[in-house]
Amino acid sequence: MDKPLKTPPPYPIASVDHALRAATMLQMEGGATVSQIAERLGVARSTAHRVLAMLVYRDFAMRGEDRVYRAGPVLELAAHSPSLVSRLRTVALPHLRRVVDLLDETANLIVRTGDTVRFIASVECRQALRVGSREGMVFPAHRTTAGLLLLADLADEELQKVYAPEHYRDRPADRPDLAPLRTELRRLRRSGFAVNRERSERGLVAVGVLVRGRDGTASAGLSVSMPSVRYDPQRLHSLVATLETAAHSVEEDLADQP
Repeated sequence: MDKPLKTPPPYPIASVDHALRAATMLQMEGGATVSQIAERLGVARSTAHRVLAMLVYRDFAMRGEDRVYRAGPVLELAAHSPSLVSRLRTVALPHLRRVVDLLDETANLIVRTGDTVRFIASVECRQALRVGSREGMVFPAHRTTAGLLLLADLADEELQKVYAPEHYRDRPADRPDLAPLRTELRRLRRSGFAVNRERSERGLVAVGVLVRGRDGTASAGLSVSMPSVRYDPQRLHSLVATLETAAHSVEEDLADQP
């Protein structure tokens, strides 16, 4: 079922939002100091310290002797290695910001785990009407731009394992019809990019490309998201070209790392 464009709740609780965002950072990136969390949240060190203390108390975080906070037992079962996610995010962020500077739309970096994808980085644009940050959020892979591209990189037998019927015994309605999905994935392999017109959320259009590792396999998806009222199909070629340039830059930077 389509979802409406996500907007903050009318009465947001800042402390809850800070705690959730901090927990997501620790799970995805492997560790952070009080100062780093404070900078990312845009709060004072004292506020970040109180947030982290509560996460430690509830086992969402743990503090090492080096004063670095890491994911606690509640979050320790991260599907991707923290080092890989942290490396991807660190390398990609400058290029995401460059995409935003060029297109003035929100840019994202996404990884896949099974039949879901997680947004590991988002950089919002400056426009008043914009798609907000999806950092830390999880969506069905077959309903997102990057998710479809990452699925398209799988061999058919791997795709069958991801969507094996036994994984959906308790939620059969969530399993996509594989015949049309395979057809769509073949088309995406040929084109090299994907366009999501309100497939994951009403009012949102996204365009995405892949980021590949040294061995050529897909590591992540890089996308730009915008309100559907601002999407112009005639701009698609330039959107894809900008994203491909950014993706290649991320790949080069990743290849330079040990």
